[in-house]
Amino acid sequence: MRWKGILLMAVLILSVVAAGCISGDGSETSTSGPKEATLIVFHAGSLSVPFQQLEEEFAKYAEENLGYKVTFQDEASGSVAAVRKVTDLGKKADIVAVADYTLIPQLMIPNYTDFYVIFATNEIVIAFTDKSKYADEINSDNWYEILSRDDVSFGFSDPNQDPCGYRSVMVMKLADYYYGKPIFETLVEKNTNIYFNGTHIVAPKEIQIKNDRVVIRPKETDLTALVESGSLDYYFIYKSVAEQHGLKYIELPNEINLKDFKMADYYGKVQIYIGSTEKVIQAKPIVYGVTVPKEAPNRELAMEFLKYLLSEKGKEVFQKNYQDFIWPPVAFGNVPDEIKDMVTVEG
Repeated sequence: MRWKGILLMAVLILSVVAAGCISGDGSETSTSGPKEATLIVFHAGSLSVPFQQLEEEFAKYAEENLGYKVTFQDEASGSVAAVRKVTDLGKKADIVAVADYTLIPQLMIPNYTDFYVIFATNEIVIAFTDKSKYADEINSDNWYEILSRDDVSFGFSDPNQDPCGYRSVMVMKLADYYYGKPIFETLVEKNTNIYFNGTHIVAPKEIQIKNDRVVIRPKETDLTALVESGSLDYYFIYKSVAEQHGLKYIELPNEINLKDFKMADYYGKVQIYIGSTEKVIQAKPIVYGVTVPKEAPNRELAMEFLKYLLSEKGKEVFQKNYQDFIWPPVAFGNVPDEIKDMVTVEG
């Protein structure tokens, strides 16, 4: 009789399972809820604030519309460092978003990705607080004279790791031509081992600082806390970051701030050799780029996030965070079908 008892128990278990999977009208129901997934995002430090907001909004969207409970594993860094995590260190990422779009075709195509999208712009400003020395005196005409004073400290990010770093250095070289004064020599060459060789700027692989007047950090946002605390007087930073942190800033002339697309040829007279990549980069208007690498661990979901970024929702998030959005975004390369109707395809 024992086998009859076992058989009866099995029937009861199957009945319970069936009750959990079939609703009163006989249709199947799910007891597991949304699937869980993690998206790995390598992004420029200057994208930290808008991406945090964008990710929060996308997580809600994904749970309500895609059946996914999404968490994000963000790694903010200088954009050169972000790209090299994939190309040199073999790390896997679902999204790579950089402050200089040219890093993607230069370093990632064709081995690591086959497309990219340009989606946002920015400009270089000099940010400070009321604690900064001569804060009530500095302006768009005398900033280089203020920064050259012996009792003033200023900073920029590492050109080997971060576009804001090499852009800041190029801004100071463009200032030579605009103001007709040796600003690059005074601010850069006298304080670091970065130098101009007659044709282009050279940023050695190992940047050395000659005194305590200049501070260099891996990415531009690393300097924000130093300025906020008053331990650093000024730093070169993107306008959007200065706005997001409520910092004071002076805007630079369009001839040197890398904002104006009409000034592209003028900017192009300055180039910089980057020791970490052994590449020469030409000064150009600031444009951000994004891609989904070929070996993205969660490619399908990554494409959904990219679609969200490139949508009106993404545009709205960036504008709320003081950053201009390219509309419509422009895509290059083997553009995935999922985003073709959201972008202008070039090349």
